[in-house]
Amino acid sequence: MLAVGVAAFFTLGLIQASYGPAFSFFQTHYHIALANVGLIASAHFLGSALGNPLPGFLLARFSTAQVVGWSLLLLALGAILIAFAPLWSVAVVGALLCGAGLGSTSGVLNAAYASLGTQAVNLVNAIFGIGSMVPPLLLAGLGPRGLQWPYVVVALCCVLSLLTAQFCGVPSIHVPAGTAPDRALSGRELRSVLLFALLLCLYVGLEVGFGAWSGKHLESLGIRNTALVLSGYWGGLTAGRILTGLFGGRVKPEHLILGGAGLATVCALVAALGPPQLAALAYIVAGLALGPIFGTSLAWLTHSLPARLIPFLLLSGSAGGVLMPALLGQLYVRSGPQVVPLTLACVGLLVIGAILTLNRALSQRN
Repeated sequence: MLAVGVAAFFTLGLIQASYGPAFSFFQTHYHIALANVGLIASAHFLGSALGNPLPGFLLARFSTAQVVGWSLLLLALGAILIAFAPLWSVAVVGALLCGAGLGSTSGVLNAAYASLGTQAVNLVNAIFGIGSMVPPLLLAGLGPRGLQWPYVVVALCCVLSLLTAQFCGVPSIHVPAGTAPDRALSGRELRSVLLFALLLCLYVGLEVGFGAWSGKHLESLGIRNTALVLSGYWGGLTAGRILTGLFGGRVKPEHLILGGAGLATVCALVAALGPPQLAALAYIVAGLALGPIFGTSLAWLTHSLPARLIPFLLLSGSAGGVLMPALLGQLYVRSGPQVVPLTLACVGLLVIGAILTLNRALSQRN
């Protein structure tokens, strides 16, 4: 059952990380200014935010296999539209469709694999990270031959994912014994849902904040090769998910994410207050520490709440990913580079607080 997750999440990582390396090719192909080329990435992320909650509605009437199939077809359509768009505006619409297909595919598969446990959901999310490493190489190899070819590859990966789903199957959302899948939520459960939404918003903001602004802080310390450190951060994030996928089943989800958030917070404090030569290492270790939190939080949710809520909750994570880089940018301009790790440490403390509050709320329910 992991086969479709491996194929689909690799494809999702491939498309999401493709826009930045393709900016110069878009500029040349469509004769647009640098100030406008970022619109295609913005359209993708807008589509992703809109696509995240779609499975939450569709799964009430259709199977996970059907929703995955339609979502991948939407992603493939968007990729083909980008590949052969005659106008820049058409390519942007294609990116919007790609984002919607990605958000929907991510929503349904994260819900399905989270319901199977910590190991499965972390492994497939690790594959997303591996897929994200490929686009720079793909664009370097195929981009000079024509802008269309990298996105044709994405469409072919969608077809491969569809074939994998057809022949290997798609996991359904596991419902604990004695639980009605479509039951109404109690007042305490709604409170837990809001706390999970807060946790995901804070966590995704923390993850994106580290990735977006740690390089600027390192530059202010005179650290060279900041791109290498950032690669180490994202590599650590992927490695953390792989290790959790292999061994995470031995640890309670709440303990695993609490330990990860605590270590990431310590790393941010080391980067802020420790000697400059430790800052780069601290950011790489932070990636390793953050790796288990996203998937394990989703698995933890399914222990007490219906997994069908996950697509809706992913929208709160998207909000954190949008807000945190903007907040750090404003603070950086006003207070200087040192505010970056200090703010990340504060958000890490908020994540810890959310985990402890959520654990207490769930304990009272039980």
